[in-house]
Amino acid sequence: MKVKVEWQGDVAFKGTAANGSEVMMEGPPELGGQERGPRPMEMLLLGAGGCSSFDVVSILKKGRQDVEDVRVEIEAERADEDPKIYTTIHMHFVVSGRDLAEKKVERAVNLSAEKYCSASIMLGRVADLTHSFEIVELN
Repeated sequence: MKVKVEWQGDVAFKGTAANGSEVMMEGPPELGGQERGPRPMEMLLLGAGGCSSFDVVSILKKGRQDVEDVRVEIEAERADEDPKIYTTIHMHFVVSGRDLAEKKVERAVNLSAEKYCSASIMLGRVADLTHSFEIVELN
């Protein structure tokens, strides 16, 4: 895998993925950021959330669950001193659909957390990473 990050002036950087898609990242406003993109540390959380959500959707669909939406809300805390790594991360999945089996949703979240999501498993090696879920039944 090969990606590229280019300085865009001030505290802004453009990231280019291997497939050519781009994302803007920026430092905080107190250092000159203009809120045009996420901060690099937020990108780590977004990547883990995307990776885990991909797994959960894929596992539920393979399990023939009528899933309509998956959202993951992530809360994290960082160390006070440099390097300000994540110390705790909690991923809460909100899974919406019809007649979803709680055991299958739990299994999907656990498989992602323990076996498939490289991003969250990697972050879990330096931070206390926890998961929870809720099911929203749609009519």
